[in-house]
Amino acid sequence: MRLSERSRTIAQSEIRSMTRACHARGGINMAQGVCDLEVPSEVIDGAKRAMEEGTNIYTPTEGLPRLRQAIAQKMKRFYDVSIEANQVLVSGGATGAFYTACMALLNPGDEVILFEPYYGYHRATLLSIGAVPKFVRLEAPQWNLDMDALEAVVTSETRAMVICNPANPSGKVFTREELEQIGTFARLHDLVVFSDEMYEHFLYDGKRHVPALSVDSLKERCVTVSGFSKVFSVTGWRLGYAIASRDVIEVMAQFNDLIYVCAPAPLQIGVAEGLEKLGDDYYEELARLHQVKRDLFCDALKGAGLKPSIPAGAYYVMTDVNGVEGGDDFEKAMAILEQTGVASVPGRAFYHDDAGQNMVRFCYSKPIDVLEEAAERIRRL
Repeated sequence: MRLSERSRTIAQSEIRSMTRACHARGGINMAQGVCDLEVPSEVIDGAKRAMEEGTNIYTPTEGLPRLRQAIAQKMKRFYDVSIEANQVLVSGGATGAFYTACMALLNPGDEVILFEPYYGYHRATLLSIGAVPKFVRLEAPQWNLDMDALEAVVTSETRAMVICNPANPSGKVFTREELEQIGTFARLHDLVVFSDEMYEHFLYDGKRHVPALSVDSLKERCVTVSGFSKVFSVTGWRLGYAIASRDVIEVMAQFNDLIYVCAPAPLQIGVAEGLEKLGDDYYEELARLHQVKRDLFCDALKGAGLKPSIPAGAYYVMTDVNGVEGGDDFEKAMAILEQTGVASVPGRAFYHDDAGQNMVRFCYSKPIDVLEEAAERIRRL
């Protein structure tokens, strides 16, 4: 059978490739972004109870009203941002929410700005629907926003831009000032802003998350994407959501119905209970614990003579591996895996050109004993 032209835009991600290589060697997988904390009992018990009580059939494609309301209340509780439940769409993970948003708002040929290093699934999604990614480089180790570079790349065909805050893979946290600059830029050029805020609770050194919806210039042109995979350690549940204006959500819901029908019914109840019952101490401990892990592993990288760009948020660290043997980022990542049994992701996964050839990304969200073992191995590199 002849494959579609669209199929040529899709390739196995470097993350999955390195995960398989790691498994083949019985190594420590710091390539894939799996949060290895225990799932909160409130979340598990809520899902179990929902199954037992018969919440096992189709839900509205937009998501169960209880969960949509819980998400709206969460925005008010943490950020004093007021939204209505009908501005929320629950989907098959944040990737599903982003895909339905792109289907609703973009046409083939539309240009969309991505900040590099970018999250690979953002670029792959854009390519799969015929959009044209345009790239703005943020430079390590600070990843500062360059408004001149933004102005240089925008054209009459530019329709949208994507921000990841906190960012995967760099760990950059956008400040309110930066978001206001982006909002002014988006308003000037009439752009949609997709704001991926999956790692909103993973912030360090006293930093606070600034949601795009809290910025006046972004409120009417922003689609916020987030989910529960990381914060509740349920990556396999595939539950994410989008927040946008009601008219956009209504169109997104039609695509959501076509592709996913609905998110898993009892699991929606589980995460709703997590949102309703878990106190601020849960989220504070999440950030505190991951800061400990960040410091532990970054110290090990520096001890090995490598140069990590210390992340301000999320749970990844981009690392300069110029001193590791190998001709490019893939060979260097494989050399690290072969010598230490620790898997990383080659920098090419996050750049459209060869800018990542001396970089790799590690995910440090591991049980502390596993992370300590990984750190000890890295120090011997």
